Amino acid sequence: MKSLKNGKNISASVENITPFGIWMLVKGKEYFLKYSDYPYFKNQTIKSIQNVKLLHGFHLYWLELDVDLEIDNLENPEKYPLKSKI
Repeated sequence: MKSLKNGKNISASVENITPFGIWMLVKGKEYFLKYSDYPYFKNQTIKSIQNVKLLHGFHLYWLELDVDLEIDNLENPEKYPLKSKI
């Protein structure tokens, strides 16, 4: 999705889908989302993975997958474990 806010281009796109994860470009920065860290993308359709929207400049949303991530999730996945430490 691309939109303009205060004259700046704000975007998020899926650049490549591999057997190991997804390459994304978000606001000009590349991220690799490993399936081990983001298992909800594994075994999904290309169309549903590519259908991502960047909301409010920091919130990524995949409507068809019902997945919400903030950019901080991509930059620091260790802060957001998939399993409880309890």
